[in-house]
Amino acid sequence: MTVRTAVFADQLRFLKDHHITVVPLREVVRFFMGQAPPPPPNSIVITADDGHASVFSEMLPLVKEYKIPVTLFIYPSAISNASYAMTWEELAELKATGLFDVQSHTFWHPNFHIEERKRSPADYQRFARDQFVKSRRRLEQKLGGKVDMLAWPFGIYDDELIGLARQCGYIAGFSIERRPATTHDNLMALPRYLMTEGDQGKTFERIVEGGTAESRGRTENIK
Repeated sequence: MTVRTAVFADQLRFLKDHHITVVPLREVVRFFMGQAPPPPPNSIVITADDGHASVFSEMLPLVKEYKIPVTLFIYPSAISNASYAMTWEELAELKATGLFDVQSHTFWHPNFHIEERKRSPADYQRFARDQFVKSRRRLEQKLGGKVDMLAWPFGIYDDELIGLARQCGYIAGFSIERRPATTHDNLMALPRYLMTEGDQGKTFERIVEGGTAESRGRTENIK
């Protein structure tokens, strides 16, 4: 789902005007793991999936202007290959700002439901592991840093996939269920709000207020 630049700018302006703190996603994950204090009251997280070129051309200037942390979930097969995607040089420039953390969206964004139907159980497990491992390795080789968080492609996950992802070194996973994340959620299936063009004005305000009412960690997904 794509949100126009003007809408994203309005959302960031609202957050600033209402003193909503944007915190790094890893801080929320560490809190859920019992390794860090809770995020400050009235705080949210911003993520962006896939690695579209507009993240560099449109999102980066606004992120710099507002000096907010963003987590990008990238599937490496598209980077420097697909016409709609960023290049590795652009991703490196984003990361060099210190405002962007780059994490995994599997290697080529498969639909796991389709792959499971057309493969044997053993082949499906090999395929899933390959998606998890190749993504981590490529991102770490190209950009450095630690890649141990995963956004589920199309929001598809189940117990088998969660188990495989954990075996491959992931500590947290993220869906696209539109609700606040709480400490009662499975750390490998934390919900996010996938933002749409309709999430403006009062609608956006209700989402933010609902997610921060009890100082819950919430993630906002802007593609």
